[in-house]
Amino acid sequence: MSGAAAPSLARPIDHCVLPTADLATARGRFEALGFTVAPEGRHPFGTVNCCVYFSDDTFLEPLAIGDRAAIEKAIIDGNVFIMRDCAVRDARGEDTFSALVMGTSDAAADHRCFEEAGISAGQMLSFSRPFEDASGKRDKASFKLAFAAGEPGSAFFFTCQRVNAPKVDRAGLQNHANGVTGIARVVLVANDVPAHRDLITQVTRAHEIEDFVGGTDFKTANGLVCLLDPSGMKAMLGLAPKNGTGLDLAAIVFRVCSLEKVEERLANAGIAPMRHAGWLVVEPAPGQGAIFAFEAAE
Repeated sequence: MSGAAAPSLARPIDHCVLPTADLATARGRFEALGFTVAPEGRHPFGTVNCCVYFSDDTFLEPLAIGDRAAIEKAIIDGNVFIMRDCAVRDARGEDTFSALVMGTSDAAADHRCFEEAGISAGQMLSFSRPFEDASGKRDKASFKLAFAAGEPGSAFFFTCQRVNAPKVDRAGLQNHANGVTGIARVVLVANDVPAHRDLITQVTRAHEIEDFVGGTDFKTANGLVCLLDPSGMKAMLGLAPKNGTGLDLAAIVFRVCSLEKVEERLANAGIAPMRHAGWLVVEPAPGQGAIFAFEAAE
């Protein structure tokens, strides 16, 4: 029997953080797109969210500033989540896509790994917040986060350990009129893809990595993280990046049961998607900080 340690498993995509100027605007936009949106949640450090949960255990987190005084205190206290969120808002505007979050069972170990790799963004964060399901039942959710990032103002990353999962029924929140069942891939864009390859490898802990003309795919435990250059993004999504900086989170691709169902929902809401490479692609709008694309599940 070999004494060699088994390789660490690739991390799963957990959720995507989507800063917004106004939570009501984000809720209205997501509902128009056919998503079921959870009741408002409040963090102890001044941010508020209205999450969109999927049956594959991933979710989206539209995030707004709810308490400016608490935000300012969190910055003074060195809260990395708030510091990085504010830096992205300053650099990219209030409606954007700031962070890709990976799941973990040991955020403390991840923090040590990020420090050893030279990509840690700062101290860990532990917190709890109330959670409410579609029927109004409440519980408490608790988390530990470990952060990784490049330069301030660019995309940042963290692993999220769900220390206490709320004992509530999420089924009603995971049913969406557009038929979305989960996140198939998350797309980042950078002018220099090789310069960010090691960072994304460390964050995803991917073992299956595929380089191609225009970018690199990292296979996570439950989907793909795609790092593209501008030409690769244009080829994949039919849209060119609007920011010409180092590393940006650009798009989320969703799995759906039927593209026709999505198209009908969008038409009823007056939203005109673009068809590209067999996907439906929706450009960002107020309350929707990223490109959204819908692909039919295989």
